[in-house]
Amino acid sequence: MKKPPLRIVSIGGGTGLSALLHGLKHATTPVDLTAVVTVTDDGGSSGRLRRDFDILPPGDIRNCMVALSEDEALLSRLFQYRFEGGSGLKGHSFGNLFLTALTHITGDFALAVKQSSEVLKIRGHIFPSTSENVELEAVLEDGSLVYGETKISRSRRHISTIRLRPRDCKPLPETLDAIAAADLITLGPGSLFTSVIPNLLVAGIPEAIRASRAAKVYFVNLMWQPGETTRFRASDHIRAIHQHAGGKLIDVAVVNSGAIRLAARRRYAREQAEPVENDLDHIRAMGVQVVLADLVLQTEVVRHDPRKAAIAALRLARGNRRKSEAPEENKISL
Repeated sequence: MKKPPLRIVSIGGGTGLSALLHGLKHATTPVDLTAVVTVTDDGGSSGRLRRDFDILPPGDIRNCMVALSEDEALLSRLFQYRFEGGSGLKGHSFGNLFLTALTHITGDFALAVKQSSEVLKIRGHIFPSTSENVELEAVLEDGSLVYGETKISRSRRHISTIRLRPRDCKPLPETLDAIAAADLITLGPGSLFTSVIPNLLVAGIPEAIRASRAAKVYFVNLMWQPGETTRFRASDHIRAIHQHAGGKLIDVAVVNSGAIRLAARRRYAREQAEPVENDLDHIRAMGVQVVLADLVLQTEVVRHDPRKAAIAALRLARGNRRKSEAPEENKISL
């Protein structure tokens, strides 16, 4: 009897989420992929379209579409094409305009994402974390407030708390269904306060993750993000996730064991960014299992390698599937 595909739900935003999806798309193991994407971006092309047309920001969704598309080479060139001139067009990407147009045709952003995914033969499902037009609000360590993802990202003061406005936004039912059926739920990699945590502020998502039988896995970032996570250790990232999710959420932390080249470290140091300290004992003391893996993509920019991250995710998904299928007296650990 043919086994059903591994069901993986990846939650986040930015380049981190699309990199992981890119790696998982090429898995030889059958995988049912679902991406849950933050929709708080208010900068660049996405921000302009959001203000001009009152739609959700399409940029992170666009990147996920490219990552999961069957013909990634062509779609990447088309969807990532950015107009260099033209009145009103300069700076916009074709993919953002495509999603904006389809939203106006269908009258619903989530439906536009679904229909464009079908047209473009996306391998998987992509859902915005909420269909409501939300804005990020940060409380900084000195008690001051900063509004909007762009300003929050530019702030160089530590963030105490991040919130959504309005507070009572809700997820799509399809998102909750995917979480309930998952073998593995991943958070990150990506900007902690502006890509990962905003998804957990949508009403019902943390509770659905906790209730799911899936293994809940966090891919710890490789480097500090200046201001947002300066001097954050790996355990600090996890603690912030648990704080904003209303309690413990993560089962497993996937931590990088690979070396980051000295030249790259020097470049990042000039921007006041250092590698994240992997304080493994503190992570384990939080009741979180540690998985060590060489995750570094050796390029000019320090990023997670899509293939290496996907291998780690697939191993954890298979382990949790075996655990759920084992007789109660023979349950195995991840």
